[in-house]
Amino acid sequence: MTWATLSIFVPTFLFVSLTPGMCMTLAMVLGMTQGVKRTLWMMVGELLGVGLVAAAAGAGVAALMLRQPELFIAFKWIGGAYLAYLGIMMWRSRGRMAIPAELDAGPAAGRLQLAMQGFVTAVANPKGWAFFMVLLPPFLDSSRPLGGQLGLLIAVILLIEFASMLIYATGGKTLRKTLGKSGNVRLLNRIAGSLMIGVGLWLALG
Repeated sequence: MTWATLSIFVPTFLFVSLTPGMCMTLAMVLGMTQGVKRTLWMMVGELLGVGLVAAAAGAGVAALMLRQPELFIAFKWIGGAYLAYLGIMMWRSRGRMAIPAELDAGPAAGRLQLAMQGFVTAVANPKGWAFFMVLLPPFLDSSRPLGGQLGLLIAVILLIEFASMLIYATGGKTLRKTLGKSGNVRLLNRIAGSLMIGVGLWLALG
């Protein structure tokens, strides 16, 4: 792959990645409720999901999913319902995702739970599939080995995606500190819960 191609692909995907979406909103919510360090576990799952989606879309596997949309729709609804449930619990200041009254107290969400949350959000996002099916082909040169090109593009995608989520998670942590100083933990839980419910609805209905 030429440097000219990469010089176009990188800013294109960077702009798309930084645009608010389900995964970025999720990173911000968890940055608020779990802190940046624990949100890294969600990012691991999300990056695995994004890598899988990008590889499948680039290889044409996504076309097979279009032949059995019922399974994909079911997966979307299950994932969306799960995220909405977490949002409701956060709104009520309950569950491990919610911020405790004492900001440094309370149990943290499990690593596997966070990773699965990120993975499901990435894989069940229909816009992600559509985006990769549209974005990747123009940057692939059919006269060169496709495996190496696709691998390089996915590596760039994951690097940019990780940096973008880190920015959003850091912003969420900053918001948590700002509201926490005023004792507005319940308000913060409701903001985070509302965003989480929105992500779940977006995932199910998108």
